[in-house]
Amino acid sequence: MSWVKKISSDLILWLILLLAAFLYGYGVWNDHYVNTYYTTAVGSMLQNFHNFFFASLDSAGSVTVDKPPVTFWIQTLSALIFGLHGWSVILPQALGGVGSVLLLYLLVKPTFGRASARIAALVMATTPVAAAVSRTNNIDALLVFTLLLAAWFLFKGTKSNKLGSLLTAFALVGVGFNEKMLQAYMVLPAFYFFYILVAKVNWKRKTGVLAASTAILLVVSLSWAVIVDSIPASKRPYIGSSGTNSVLNLAFGYNGVARLTGDRGTGGGGGGMPGANGQMPAMNGDLPNMNGEMPAMNGAGGNNGTDGERGSSSERQGTNSTSNSQIGDDDGGSPGQPPGGIVSQGRQFGGDNGGRGNRGGSGGGMFNTGTAGPLRLFQSELSGQASWLLPFVLLGCIGLFANLRRKNFTQAHKEALFWLAWLVPVMGFFSIAGFFHQYYLVMMAPPIAALAGAGWSKLWTLYRKNSGWLSWLLQAATLVTAGFQWYIVHPYDDTIGSGWSIGILAAGIVVSLALVVLKGKKSFIYATGIAAVLVMLIGPLYWAATPITYGLNSQTPEAGPSSSEGRGGMGGNSSNFGRNNAASANESLLSYLEENNTGEPYLFAALDYGTAAPYIVDKGASVVILNGFSNSDTVYTPDTLKELVESGKVKYFLINSGGMGGGRGGSSELTTWITENGTEIPTADWAGNDAGNSGTLYKVTVN
Repeated sequence: MSWVKKISSDLILWLILLLAAFLYGYGVWNDHYVNTYYTTAVGSMLQNFHNFFFASLDSAGSVTVDKPPVTFWIQTLSALIFGLHGWSVILPQALGGVGSVLLLYLLVKPTFGRASARIAALVMATTPVAAAVSRTNNIDALLVFTLLLAAWFLFKGTKSNKLGSLLTAFALVGVGFNEKMLQAYMVLPAFYFFYILVAKVNWKRKTGVLAASTAILLVVSLSWAVIVDSIPASKRPYIGSSGTNSVLNLAFGYNGVARLTGDRGTGGGGGGMPGANGQMPAMNGDLPNMNGEMPAMNGAGGNNGTDGERGSSSERQGTNSTSNSQIGDDDGGSPGQPPGGIVSQGRQFGGDNGGRGNRGGSGGGMFNTGTAGPLRLFQSELSGQASWLLPFVLLGCIGLFANLRRKNFTQAHKEALFWLAWLVPVMGFFSIAGFFHQYYLVMMAPPIAALAGAGWSKLWTLYRKNSGWLSWLLQAATLVTAGFQWYIVHPYDDTIGSGWSIGILAAGIVVSLALVVLKGKKSFIYATGIAAVLVMLIGPLYWAATPITYGLNSQTPEAGPSSSEGRGGMGGNSSNFGRNNAASANESLLSYLEENNTGEPYLFAALDYGTAAPYIVDKGASVVILNGFSNSDTVYTPDTLKELVESGKVKYFLINSGGMGGGRGGSSELTTWITENGTEIPTADWAGNDAGNSGTLYKVTVN
């Protein structure tokens, strides 16, 4: 292939790809469970095809994860090849992240040139949020790769006018839908707009192609959902977090409209704390007198077994004590945990005490995503993830479109508009969205990278040709961007030292002045222009490296030196909950259950996935999980639980010491049924050395 020959000879590109591989992959072997929720599902999916197809959370196929299956299929295949480890489920995302860097290069180079393509690839590689999410088994890195691959086919199809490439482009967006549902559709305005703008065919042909493309998009998007929803509920798992046991409801409710409105009860799924309408009740953004810690949740002071209360995971036998979920969190937060965005970052609700000072006030919200509004992406909570080069992109676009005329509408203009049509709706959504996580902002990385590369080349050309007022845009863009990056870094001076913020600003001023002084001269001009790019990447590169140097909350990843306390250190991927020292499976319990198994296919049942995770992931054991991620999921009732026991599928039930431990507090009805119909097994018979940290084991037989 011609593109293979082109990249094989570009040494700088290979260096950029190596940098991306380092940022996205170094030290991931230290992360045992990663996002425990998703890793548990992969462990279950390895056990049989039924679980694999449905992306079942547990061995019994009781409930699915709260996302569609494609990414988990890929992770499961990786685990099948390499064994189930933290790094093996991270590997597809890390490779997808590196692949996205390469695709940016291939997309930008044909029109804007090699220098632009290199800069675009470098910006993509060093986008902090891209580095953070690519180091986990969260979905977004693979989603971005899929959408960039779709864009590559779109560009190819519009240039060659080949229907197959165009249909492939929209089919890949459909694949993206089966990775993370409606988030994939964020790029559709850009895709439709670009084809209409670029295709050199009549309107009849355009209409036909777009109709066919839309049809293939919908068929691929909805294929798995329609198949699953058409299967009787008794023959498949409950659809996790849907609230109505429907994939389509999950797609357009909890993973759709609810993201925009913030109504976490949409469709009945995924609410926050029970009885709080998906939000923390009346705390005015802060938990009082906690200094970033949750109060007495250990021992008797923990969960008492009623809805809406929480138990300490450190007390639950086998629970991964590092799960770091936020209260009311989604996307793999672990049950019964203090909020990961609070303790692991040294924050309180709404506050931000990780070295940022008081900027942002209480606007951080439960997910630390700032206050909704037109400047949300420039607030301290989000700006460090993907916004570093937005000022440069703005001024670069002025340069790109300054010479736009009706008779001078070039391919460069059209492709720049494509990237803007990707970027602007995404920025608009995150500016007003009700709830999302910081790592979702990786959706902004490709268009920012492409426009930064294209914008730099244009501003450089205008500068070199001394094109009037336009020739001053490069200096202005460099200076303004350096100032904005000082704004991002400065609040962390107490954490990382003031040298970083001062150095970035000083370097920006020096390079901008050098560009002014050297204007119209030949000596050192190009080197100064390259220096301008490198100066603007100091901050992003440092932030992109923080998941390596400070560690990472793999449940809800973000970049930035928010707090080094309790982190994993160089090469570490641990968080303040000690992710890499998580409680492992109790060998004594495992031996007891195996010795007393009388043919039941499932070794035991647990109320939550955190308790079951070490046994499914580390031991490959068959375990039933009675509750989904959300407490609103009615996976089992006392009647169906009775049927499960009567059918001889399971007889042992492990209830953690806190009493419940469901994804949102568990079901007191199930606990009551188990305790009323079961016989408590003396702890000394099975707990071994973990007797004080074991929970309660019940044997339930129904005549």
